[in-house]
Amino acid sequence: MDNKMQLAVIFGGSGFIGSHFSQYLLDNSIVDQVVVADICPLERNRITERYASYIDQGKIAFESIDVRNEITLKLTGDIRLMANFAAIHREPGHEPNEYFETNLLGAENVCNWSSLVACENIIFTSSIAPYGPSEEARDEQSLPVPATAYGGSKLAAEKIHQTWQATDANKRKLVIVRPGVVFGAGEGGNVTRLIKATVKRYFFYMGNKNTRKAGTYVKELCNAMWWALSEKGGQSPVLFNMSMNPGPTIEEYVNTLCEVAEIKRFVPNVPFSIMYAASLVIEPITKLAGIEQPISPVRMRKLVKSNNIIPQYLADNSYKYLYTFKQALTDWRLDNKKDWGE
Repeated sequence: MDNKMQLAVIFGGSGFIGSHFSQYLLDNSIVDQVVVADICPLERNRITERYASYIDQGKIAFESIDVRNEITLKLTGDIRLMANFAAIHREPGHEPNEYFETNLLGAENVCNWSSLVACENIIFTSSIAPYGPSEEARDEQSLPVPATAYGGSKLAAEKIHQTWQATDANKRKLVIVRPGVVFGAGEGGNVTRLIKATVKRYFFYMGNKNTRKAGTYVKELCNAMWWALSEKGGQSPVLFNMSMNPGPTIEEYVNTLCEVAEIKRFVPNVPFSIMYAASLVIEPITKLAGIEQPISPVRMRKLVKSNNIIPQYLADNSYKYLYTFKQALTDWRLDNKKDWGE
């Protein structure tokens, strides 16, 4: 009888999604230990007390790995699953070459190491960025037309993973997920900023009430990734969009978060041209001061463009969502009230 420890190795596992997925795998007894391979150290307070307890128990272990370099990691145990979440992704914030350097070299090195250790299951988080900006609905059959270095690098990284799977198609299983904005405890990104701006009364509509933004709760994403690998394991590779269906409008985001936070807010509608002009004036000043300001011109342009991404694969394969939008935000608030300014 094989009593080897069952391992999952998560590259980029110290981050927001990786932390939640580590806990998901252990909460559901999918593996015995999660090895977080990342350039950034573990944070005990990343999401929950239970996550910290897993670190204390040795069920979450850390290995310092830079995926841009050849991976020579040696582990004892049966590597049941590998996840590649390592990426340069924040926009704005990086030079174009940085996205390609990390996202392409990382994909190549992770896939090479997977072949070396004979791991036959990989989950790769891509992005909706390969679709490019469009007001039209996009599903998995839509032609990718990336408009940024980030989107282009993610699309190329998808192809690297697909090549890995095709090399031994009968044994290797690959899941590629293209999530919209991912929100939840410890996110610190767009939705967290929206919550704080709304609660503190400095959020304004810019003629974008009906702008649709594909998004998903991080716990829903974790569940869907494992579902795609295990329940749909006979199909490989699997590529799916991850979002609520349909993705909420900006107004729906605001109204629902106000309902969950139990607050009432009047949100003014200011012309985009005025807000954008203000951001152009403020941006160079805040850069000189070393301050990250919430109304950068890049973020302003993104806020008025829809990401109308349809999770058609999930719909076609009868995926059962765990959370409604309101339930997701309520669960998040229970997990981490600090994200809600409480």
